[in-house]
Amino acid sequence: MEMQGSRRLAITQQQAWQALNDPEVLKLCIPGCDSIEATGDNAYALVNAIKVCPVAAKFKGGIALADVDAPNSYRLNFEGNGGVAGFGKGSAQVSLTPQEEGCELGYQVHATVGGKIAQVGQRLIDGVAKAMAESFFKRFEEEMRRRHGPAEEEPEKKPGALKKMWSKLKGGGDEAAESAEEA
Repeated sequence: MEMQGSRRLAITQQQAWQALNDPEVLKLCIPGCDSIEATGDNAYALVNAIKVCPVAAKFKGGIALADVDAPNSYRLNFEGNGGVAGFGKGSAQVSLTPQEEGCELGYQVHATVGGKIAQVGQRLIDGVAKAMAESFFKRFEEEMRRRHGPAEEEPEKKPGALKKMWSKLKGGGDEAAESAEEA
């Protein structure tokens, strides 16, 4: 399986780097993750529940980071075994590039699966992998918003701003009537 993509993040490169290397954040964001624990420098043990149509299993495995160039990039090597369901292994190249506002996370994944899980078909496996990636990014963005707050509140989101904007578009209107409406 091959998968690649990029995502614009509304956090700094350093914030993204720290989050992507924090087991607590990863446990919250990886779909089906039961546990992730540091086992050494740049090494983690992972237990993850995965379901691909009729095949569901808990995969136990490991993640090791290589070619670490903080806070720019690393290669993530992974392997997991789900018993009779099969196995998965591969690598992902992850990069963080600073942008004018936030940063961009780029990734290229190469993985192979074997056993029963491989028998369900490549199209289903690819679909599940893409859905898991989307779910990860959605959870990651939500967690970063929770930890670091929104970039900046837009004026339209302030109470009464819509009425004031509408009043200006209509040509000013009666300010006394507008004040009475807001009260």
